[in-house]
Amino acid sequence: MFIIITALLEAILGIPFIGGTIVISMSYTPLVVMFILHVVTLALALRESGPKIGSLAGIFTSLIAWIPFVGMVMHILTAIILFVSSFTGGTYRDRSWR
Repeated sequence: MFIIITALLEAILGIPFIGGTIVISMSYTPLVVMFILHVVTLALALRESGPKIGSLAGIFTSLIAWIPFVGMVMHILTAIILFVSSFTGGTYRDRSWR
């Protein structure tokens, strides 16, 4: 569930001009918030043996997203990675047998 939330936020930040306006108008604070969310998501993925690639991509994106067009492309790619990994990594969700 947390992966989907971060994927949606990444997708919003990847929208041309809208995402950039959000980031710049808030003095780049959304990049810091996204970095923290991706670190938390990575910790949860490590604990639950879930997919880690989306969180790692999000951390990398948060670090370089201050570059205008590179940031937009990276937010879009990270959102895609997060959506795909959240819907394909189903083995860690089925832990009801424990």
